[in-house]
Amino acid sequence: MSRIMNAILLVAGLLGTVLADAPAGAQTYDPRYPVCIEIYTLDGSNIDCSFMTIAQCMATASGQSAQCYANPYAALGRHPSPIPSPPRRSR
Repeated sequence: MSRIMNAILLVAGLLGTVLADAPAGAQTYDPRYPVCIEIYTLDGSNIDCSFMTIAQCMATASGQSAQCYANPYAALGRHPSPIPSPPRRSR
């Protein structure tokens, strides 16, 4: 029984080491910027969320197979309102 437990611990330790060394993926949608562009190429598409305005994005998209859209994860405009909302009534 002791050999089985040692083997399990060894495999778990090796697996943990391998997974810990794997690089972390970058977040596609940067919440600091409200506008994203998706550029289409023969190899697929690439999303870049580094624009503050649609006009900036459209200037970059000009002449390319691309589209601009609102960043679904943008943090702007999600600040709490200074005026509290009225209480909800239950039915």
